[in-house]
Amino acid sequence: MILNSQEALIKKVKELIREKSYRLTLHAEIERDADQISMIELEEGLQYNHSEIIEDYPEDPRGHSFLILGVTKKEQVIHALCSIHEETLIVITLYRPDPDLWIDWKKRRDKQ
Repeated sequence: MILNSQEALIKKVKELIREKSYRLTLHAEIERDADQISMIELEEGLQYNHSEIIEDYPEDPRGHSFLILGVTKKEQVIHALCSIHEETLIVITLYRPDPDLWIDWKKRRDKQ
């Protein structure tokens, strides 16, 4: 699926989460478990107002993917690398970002 803007893309993500039309890859399940992210946190982080696309990979050879910054109702920050395939949101990976690696959770710190 190709959407023309990040605004349209995030709107579609929210719609798919609301409709429960999403699935996690095995890698995302493993990372979710390791970082103790509940499914409620995943849904809140991707559906509510604070979610935004912080990195976009439209030319990824495996298909368009994008990194979403989400904030839960309890102010917990998550990152989810996602793709949309046949009206299903695919969560490729999911984690709590390391503050030593991110500036304001949105920009990767330069590797020294």
